[in-house]
Amino acid sequence: MKIRALLGAIAVVATTAAPVMAQNAAEILGEGVLQRLLERSAPRNAAPGTEMPGFVVDPTWPKPLPNNWIFGQIAGVYVNPADDHIWVLNRARSLTTEEAGLLPAATSTTNAQGVTTEVSVLNHPRPQGSITDCCAPAPAVLEFDTDGNLLRSWGGPADPGFLEERCREEDGCWWPSNEHGIYVDHNGFVYVGGNGNGTNADNPTLWATDNGRDGMVVKFTQDGEFVLQIGSANADPEDSNDTNGGINGTPKLNRAADMTVDPETNRLYIADGYGNRRVVIVDAETGMYIGHFGAYGQNPVDHEAAEAAGNFATDLDAGNTQPAFFRNPVHCVKIANDGRVYVCDRGNNRIQVFDKNTVGAVCDNPNAEAGVCGFVEEQFISIQTRTTIPGTAVAMNFSNDPDQSCLYVGDNSNMTIYVLNRENLSELGQIGTHGQGIGDFHWLHNVTIDSQGNLYTGEVDTGKRLQRFVRYGASGCSGDGHETVGGVLDQ
Repeated sequence: MKIRALLGAIAVVATTAAPVMAQNAAEILGEGVLQRLLERSAPRNAAPGTEMPGFVVDPTWPKPLPNNWIFGQIAGVYVNPADDHIWVLNRARSLTTEEAGLLPAATSTTNAQGVTTEVSVLNHPRPQGSITDCCAPAPAVLEFDTDGNLLRSWGGPADPGFLEERCREEDGCWWPSNEHGIYVDHNGFVYVGGNGNGTNADNPTLWATDNGRDGMVVKFTQDGEFVLQIGSANADPEDSNDTNGGINGTPKLNRAADMTVDPETNRLYIADGYGNRRVVIVDAETGMYIGHFGAYGQNPVDHEAAEAAGNFATDLDAGNTQPAFFRNPVHCVKIANDGRVYVCDRGNNRIQVFDKNTVGAVCDNPNAEAGVCGFVEEQFISIQTRTTIPGTAVAMNFSNDPDQSCLYVGDNSNMTIYVLNRENLSELGQIGTHGQGIGDFHWLHNVTIDSQGNLYTGEVDTGKRLQRFVRYGASGCSGDGHETVGGVLDQ
């Protein structure tokens, strides 16, 4: 029924937009649209004798944005389970001069040769004003319903007056120089992180927040009113064990990537991140430190050893498949209903699993033992992948059946989503592959899920795209799949 409704919507849109090409919905359905969509979205590398959901990409979602807005890179996507609304974090400052062609001249710059040029707020040349009829950057935070309607938007430099009136430095609110990660907790608060590395200070624009290295997670109401900041702007050099270097004694963060709140304890877990090498746990109301942990649950974190070790390929060539530390970036953290905490150790091509009831205290686990320091298990994600921008495991989420039996792991080196049986972490199949077409991925960055089991993804780099995948068939996962996750597929 879901697929029929989806194709019916496509047919209605096509009929309305091009009545000469399609006289009615039946004609569209007869053109093989459904078959092609199913083929594009069909799972790859399906393990025999197993069960997993099926998905079909929804090319109609979301609906076009108002005000000639378009998305930049999608820095975060999260479905609020309270109402199934999809919250998106957009990098307005990632748009090229052609993409943001509607932006007019805003100021002028003079180069070393004394030549003065009119430029937009993003430093794009505008000697004669706007260069195209479309488009302009959307605000940073956007909320959609499941039909793809935009419900509200706010935040960041593309939201006029926001930084001057609602996220002011004098109030302890710094907007990130490069947005990264969004989350809505059980009390309805919205959290935004950032992974800026300080390049804005070298090439500022009128929209540069000029924070240097981002070191904060900022908490807002759903209407964008500032509540709390954890950490501070202008992060110092890495220190994975600093517990009170941020604002008002909150932990010092360094380019935090993701966050989640445990509704049972109101504890906020932060994947920290691109600079530090840990998950830090704070009180979500006050931001005060509770605990932190690195790989295998260790605390303190041996940051110096990680720095000296180089990249993961070096360890792999030496036969070391159990690096004793997270490598940058620690890209995501998620909590399942059974109390297990899942961490994307992207730089080590792996995920690690912990027990929330025991992880985070001062603890030593030099032999990487399960049951020690809250460490439960790990799984490598395409272990042999070697890319210049490190890592595979970039995002995770759980299916919505009672046991949360599926674990969806996004890989932004191989541009696919692995469907794992959460019980044994074996691979049951893959969704998507490299490409620019619908259902394909270019620089997959986020994976989230709604109450019906539909997946939502976001892409960075030049992808700059949201996609929705409608679930059909099974709601959960079962069976013994491929023990090795990822690898070259048979053609």
